[in-house]
Amino acid sequence: MFEQNKVGAIILFSLSLFLSGCISNIIYQPQREVRYTPEQAKLIYENISMITADGVKISGWWVPAEQARGTVLFCHGNGGNVSGCLDTLLIINRLKLNALIFDYRGYGNSEGSPSEKGTYADAEAAWNYLVTERKVPPDGIIIWGRSLGGAIAAKTAAKHRAGIVIVESTFTSLKDLVHDRMSWFPSWVIANYAYDTRHYLKEVNVPVLVIHSPDDEMIPFQHGKNLYDSIKGPKAFSEIKGSHNRGFIDSMAVYESSINDFINRYLEKQ
Repeated sequence: MFEQNKVGAIILFSLSLFLSGCISNIIYQPQREVRYTPEQAKLIYENISMITADGVKISGWWVPAEQARGTVLFCHGNGGNVSGCLDTLLIINRLKLNALIFDYRGYGNSEGSPSEKGTYADAEAAWNYLVTERKVPPDGIIIWGRSLGGAIAAKTAAKHRAGIVIVESTFTSLKDLVHDRMSWFPSWVIANYAYDTRHYLKEVNVPVLVIHSPDDEMIPFQHGKNLYDSIKGPKAFSEIKGSHNRGFIDSMAVYESSINDFINRYLEKQ
């Protein structure tokens, strides 16, 4: 009996390691090759690097705007790298905003391997770069995150008082997302991952814009509504149309207008 229990425990332990590795590969889907740069979008930019608190060198781009009225710290999603964000950088530039976009560890030219704690440290390094190296006033910073990046942005905004926060196509928490999309999946497999966006937003005390599409096939629309409901301070909700990855492009007029209106209403009052 003891030997059977021992074998069963070994199998369960091995299975947990296997599933945990699979989960990591699902959460993080980095690409190393940076295929495009802002030059292809005819944007002026600088390659930059930052060192995180735990000594990891991460890379990014500084994309300035003429007559900038604020600065975006942009946290991208779980796939690819910064080279997949040129459409977003063009939008930010049209809104007359500087942009700092960076790759999490293990993505693009950034060192290391991704983890939840690591992605938070990477965003922290980006914030410190803006405030200490670029001397950007914190109340002029827009912390903006898309998809997984929304959770990272919310975590950063809970720690640092920025000007405004934008959370786009983001889940309430990873646990909630797995429950809603894969209810059959054992919850213990993701026990080491939180990405609790809703919890972080409860700690944010600056205006927050939530953007989500009811057509989002990856993150249910209700997650966006629940995030909005959890925000205690000034807030707005922008409903766009289209899929998870293309909603902001397919709804460009509404999308860009809602962000511009939110900036006009709140950032320039800071």
